[in-house]
Amino acid sequence: MKLSIGTLSLALWAVTIAVGMWFFVVGWTKPGTDGRTEIFLGADERDLVLGEMRHLLKAVHGIVTGLGGQDQPADHQQIEQAARAAGMGMAADVNPALMEKLPLAFKQIGMSIHRDMDALADAVAQKDNSQQILQRLSSMTARCTTCHDMYRFSVRP
Repeated sequence: MKLSIGTLSLALWAVTIAVGMWFFVVGWTKPGTDGRTEIFLGADERDLVLGEMRHLLKAVHGIVTGLGGQDQPADHQQIEQAARAAGMGMAADVNPALMEKLPLAFKQIGMSIHRDMDALADAVAQKDNSQQILQRLSSMTARCTTCHDMYRFSVRP
């Protein structure tokens, strides 16, 4: 049986798409020794992701500090600015090669945090009270701790 170049090209295209989808969902991972999924990145990619996580933590600190204030306009402005700084704008220029290495669930959690930071900033602008803001923040930090319980980063050998 003789395959035409078109059939062979179509088969190779399908395999390429399947492999790409596999990495999009699973990423570059393996089960870790501590029960978490180990995500393999280059050293610079790992530093970038951990830097983003530190930025998110600084935003949470800014929100909590603002909530601990005297409920003045400056406190609300601090909360809104801290949340907006960690919103979707922060995730806008992520390298597609890095995104391929991250498992789908990790990407979903991360993007939901960025979206919710923008929503929290909007809620502050719409004058939500401190309790409502704290409830939103609690929902986000619950996802952060879940993610940290699920994943760890290793530098690709």
